[in-house]
Amino acid sequence: MSGDRSGAPGSYPYRGTLGVPPELLDRLVALCRDGLPNEACGLVAGRGSEVLALYPLTNLAQSAERYGLDPLEQLDAYYEIVEAGLEPIGVYHSHPATPARPSAADIAEAYDPEAAYVIVSLAEREPTVRAFSIREGGVSELSLVIHPAADAAAGERKDG
Repeated sequence: MSGDRSGAPGSYPYRGTLGVPPELLDRLVALCRDGLPNEACGLVAGRGSEVLALYPLTNLAQSAERYGLDPLEQLDAYYEIVEAGLEPIGVYHSHPATPARPSAADIAEAYDPEAAYVIVSLAEREPTVRAFSIREGGVSELSLVIHPAADAAAGERKDG
């Protein structure tokens, strides 16, 4: 998997870098594989720029080329995020057969300019995970730094 495996938890600015524990990155890829042949999707939560939890959601589009977050599940996930003392960081989704970069649809449908958009490509044997900021049609790549979890409770919601 791509990503810089150096760094320490909590040592980078929010807008340019996301820190991810390797176990959570592996879980993200597994969730995306479980969604095949369609795109998988969900929310990413944590503290600051530290990704600490994944909240898988139903892809209402049921498509290999686009995703649509279930709004009721999304609302439930936001409540769980707040109850866990975390903050929403962004959205993840997979690209089953295309590279890990925002598609034209991803850019057009990016609803939150503050969100990080994490994309997992399953097009090659080795998955690729990249993250982006999408604002007013402009795309900037965020750095992913892979490091041990800063919080022992990091992970995924119980029912996901």
